[in-house]
Amino acid sequence: MIKLVASDIDGTLLPEGTDQINPEIFEVIRKLKEKDILFAAASGRHYSGMSRLFEPVKQDMIFITENGAYVNCRGYTMLDQVLDWKDVRDWVHEVRQIPGASFTLDTKEGFYTESKDPEFLDLVLKGYQSKMTCEEDVLAQERAINKVALYHKTDIPKIAERMLARWNSRLHCAISGEIWMDFLNKESNKGNAIRSIQKILGIRPEETMVFGDNFNDIELFHSAGESYAVGNAADAVKREAKHVADTNVNDGVLKVLRTLL
Repeated sequence: MIKLVASDIDGTLLPEGTDQINPEIFEVIRKLKEKDILFAAASGRHYSGMSRLFEPVKQDMIFITENGAYVNCRGYTMLDQVLDWKDVRDWVHEVRQIPGASFTLDTKEGFYTESKDPEFLDLVLKGYQSKMTCEEDVLAQERAINKVALYHKTDIPKIAERMLARWNSRLHCAISGEIWMDFLNKESNKGNAIRSIQKILGIRPEETMVFGDNFNDIELFHSAGESYAVGNAADAVKREAKHVADTNVNDGVLKVLRTLL
């Protein structure tokens, strides 16, 4: 019997960088709760934007944010993992040298950035609806950073190839979309976040169902007995999942959850 359902957001529940969520998901989350099945949204997004997106049911669910580094349920922190400040400093110095790149330092309170790119700022503030502060020097004040994220409109695959060789031994690195690459504490990923929830609530992997579309969802698949890649996922991601659902734009997640209910 399924007791926990977790789904990625961008590329899985809705198109990347939008708030175009099918409102039926809110009623489904309520019905799952009535059957003692918990729903968790698992994303690289910040808690501020995720809670706005799920406003009608935010008291009925769990938020796995920052790709697993921070987990919150009704104001209770279930997991909070941060980066070493030296790693943050070194990473920022390197990313500042990449032409066309923008970045964020992600904390529980919100995002911090040095970017002046209007398209990037519009995406984060309006698309993801996240709280963000622009500063001249994000390193001027030491903070507890859950995740650092690199944005580039066109060259993420090339940038990832270069950066993985230098950073994979220090941080958990994951391509989280066509325009994003995330860097976290070595122990931080969506799969470990699910395992922490399972441990706290006494839920087994075989009682867990998950959905995703990208490479940062593979650890999520490995934490659950029932895993679904949506139809628009890359073939390499689909191979890591137990099942393949319909695409995000065809409500693949909702179709499976209707059957579950």
